[in-house]
Amino acid sequence: MDLFGRCQPAPKPEGYDGPDGYWEYLAQVQPEGSHGEAFHYKTVNSDMLGWIISRVAQKSVADLASERLWQPMGAEQDAYQTVDGKGVPFAGGGLSLGLRDLARLGQLMIDKGAVDGRQIFPASVVEKIAAGGDPAKFGGYPTIPGGSYTSQWWNFNNAHGAYAARGVHGQTIYVDPLAEMVIVRFASFPTAANGAIDPTSLPAYMAVADYLMGRD
Repeated sequence: MDLFGRCQPAPKPEGYDGPDGYWEYLAQVQPEGSHGEAFHYKTVNSDMLGWIISRVAQKSVADLASERLWQPMGAEQDAYQTVDGKGVPFAGGGLSLGLRDLARLGQLMIDKGAVDGRQIFPASVVEKIAAGGDPAKFGGYPTIPGGSYTSQWWNFNNAHGAYAARGVHGQTIYVDPLAEMVIVRFASFPTAANGAIDPTSLPAYMAVADYLMGRD
């Protein structure tokens, strides 16, 4: 049984004696490898980050996102976050969001964290994400040659300096700073890993950016 099966709010099967909720599950996860040695994407790391943020702020990640980001950036729809049986939000995924609001988030990245003259988060945050991580430690992703990952964002190291927030089955917020373009994609591709659709989707995003830049 995976993280979702152990922590989802639905009743557990008869005889289940595993962890009750996300935090109990996270406390049982053992490390693999050494920190800083190599990049390997694990959703559990995002959930652990959410736990740390929640403990430091003494608020749930859902409440923080609402107060610090969603409301200030002018989202037009409520967002919903999956919770465990104790009501703890799942920071590693399970978000239900509106398409245009995700585009607003992408535009906020283009605008270095500012909206209507108000700085929602520091421009240095965007600059760090745009700079990417260490490509030398980014192995196992042949569809993103020379790419990297940092601060929950994927950097493609292409000619436009594009980066993206990506979910399973093709969900994407693609940010192209050079073209000042944001593409949001809702998808339900049968394969969860984005590597299966990168060979078609990434060139398509670049083609749209090139077209928009050619119109100037």
